[in-house]
Amino acid sequence: MKPAQLRARYRQIIGFSARVAANLIFWDIFLSRLGLRSLARKTRPVRLKKFAVQFRAMAIRMGGVMIKVGQFLSSRLDVLPPEIVEELSGLQDEVPAEDFDAIRELAEAELGGSLEKKFKTFDATPMAAASLGQVHRASLLPESQETILFNNIVVKIQRPHIKEIIEVDLSALRRVGGWLERYKPIRQRADVQGLIEEFSTTIYEEVDYLAEGKNVEIFQEHFADHARIHVPRVVWEFTRPQVLTLEDVFAIKITDYDAITAAGIDRAEVARVLLDTYLKQIFEDGFFHADPHPGNLFVTPLAGPDEDGSVDWKLTFVDFGMVGRVPDNLRAGLREMVIAVGTRDAKRLVRAYQQLGLLLPGANLKLIEEAESQVFERFWGKSMSELRQISLDEMREFALQFRELMYEMPFQIPHNLLLLGRTVAILSGMCTGLDPDFNLWDQLSPYARKLISEEATSNWDMWFNELGDLAKTLIAIPAQTGRVLDKIEKGDLEVHMPRVAQQISHLERAVYKLAGSLIFGAVFIGGIVLYNAENSLAGSLLLGTSLIALVWTVFFARGHPLK
Repeated sequence: MKPAQLRARYRQIIGFSARVAANLIFWDIFLSRLGLRSLARKTRPVRLKKFAVQFRAMAIRMGGVMIKVGQFLSSRLDVLPPEIVEELSGLQDEVPAEDFDAIRELAEAELGGSLEKKFKTFDATPMAAASLGQVHRASLLPESQETILFNNIVVKIQRPHIKEIIEVDLSALRRVGGWLERYKPIRQRADVQGLIEEFSTTIYEEVDYLAEGKNVEIFQEHFADHARIHVPRVVWEFTRPQVLTLEDVFAIKITDYDAITAAGIDRAEVARVLLDTYLKQIFEDGFFHADPHPGNLFVTPLAGPDEDGSVDWKLTFVDFGMVGRVPDNLRAGLREMVIAVGTRDAKRLVRAYQQLGLLLPGANLKLIEEAESQVFERFWGKSMSELRQISLDEMREFALQFRELMYEMPFQIPHNLLLLGRTVAILSGMCTGLDPDFNLWDQLSPYARKLISEEATSNWDMWFNELGDLAKTLIAIPAQTGRVLDKIEKGDLEVHMPRVAQQISHLERAVYKLAGSLIFGAVFIGGIVLYNAENSLAGSLLLGTSLIALVWTVFFARGHPLK
């Protein structure tokens, strides 16, 4: 791409952003200071809707990063007004196809030979065109099939000059981000530059097709034993940094509800498996497919109906360019959130918000807890379709009850939750589309119980491991003392350190402390076991005794003053 074209692209992005900024300054700042705030507020929905429509048209026309920006903005309910989010939520990652001659030139340069010599067939018309690349169907030559064991493939090829376009677009976005940081409501709720850098990292990962191939294999490994999940195999022989070749697994699009029903597949079951799959990805694997839009998920029928009329099927994932990773500390906070929602524990939910960094400094925790309690009381157990039918009067009543909270909006989304938040938003809509009566509460409750059970088991393991270490240390002390006494009796003991008496005193106190800790831990665990076994009297007695042991431990740990 010529430098003049790249400069024009940069100016176009900056120009559009400047027009939006000027409009916001005039209406929402200048007129408000003139006492015309009500006029600005009245016209705001129409103005924002107009900007969203214009941005959507520009994104589709320009392609590149702009499509991804639109998808990202559509998930930022915490920062952007609903008028913008609603308009951009339907923005699909589909743009006009690239000229095939340019695609052919890039693919042949990457693969080191003509397409005719590499493949038996190659369809010049792409089956899918996106902002960063496009996908073509092909088939393998007979000699390749001998080692690869399947014939039909898809070849994903990057758009020419896409990395140059990404550089220009991100440069423009960083400049716009600097403007946004001057606007207090946005600055308070988002680390704009942090979000842009997170977004940049994601985009660059998407255009590294070797990394995407590795992501595919990680996902395959995680779901190797899952009866319902299918992942395409990578053809490494024809995969390069800008060309990715995979097994052709395209089937019924997950949003083609009529075709799924016609195939005899239970759509509600598909929704349940989809959610369960993501719970596993996030909470067990710490690695998730972060782009679950309809073009990347398929329902694959495997055979005809069984005697009971049911059809076996698999849920097929494609496009692993955008993946998310959940580190242990983030996973712990998310587990807390799921447990809190599953058990309707508002206080625990607020603690999870804090752990995840979802609350602004100075947030009214008590008010948030009261609001969450009301949400559980009013809306718990309702399906997504029922939630959509809640009357405006009921929503207005809730808003009035917590108008202070609604006004302050003390929430933010940290950049490490960017991909996850977007994924969950898409996933929620997809599950509801498959099953209008989809009930998130019913799905989360058993998973929350599972997490609680694992948490309890983990705590027991920790207690027993610590007690085991203490017991080993305590058991070893008499033998070590015996060896020392033997040396004294034989006259072989040599002492090379000063202040021996003080060191022996320290050792004595350590013995008392270890013994007390062992007694305390053993009696405490015994009390818990009896108490949980509904023998509350015996359990209470043992728990009380354990407290005495604890006091004894602390007493002797402080120098054993009775001596």
